Amino acid sequence: MKARVHVTLKNGVLDPQGKAIQHALAALGFDGVDDVRQGKYIELDLAETDKAKAEAAVDEMCRKLLSNTVIENYAIEID
Repeated sequence: MKARVHVTLKNGVLDPQGKAIQHALAALGFDGVDDVRQGKYIELDLAETDKAKAEAAVDEMCRKLLSNTVIENYAIEID
């Protein structure tokens, strides 16, 4: 199975890298970009064949390592 994890900063958490991207886009002439929030994308190939077990395992991975749950949210997709 393949798991895709999207990790983003929670609303209200400052995103200096997003601001830097926004300013760089403006400097390149891309006007009208009001805000940029950046995040992480992680793709995992899993040996697990049971979708529920795979999702539970990836959720635990996110809570223990892949995201900082104090300041980040994560979303999991399993195929």
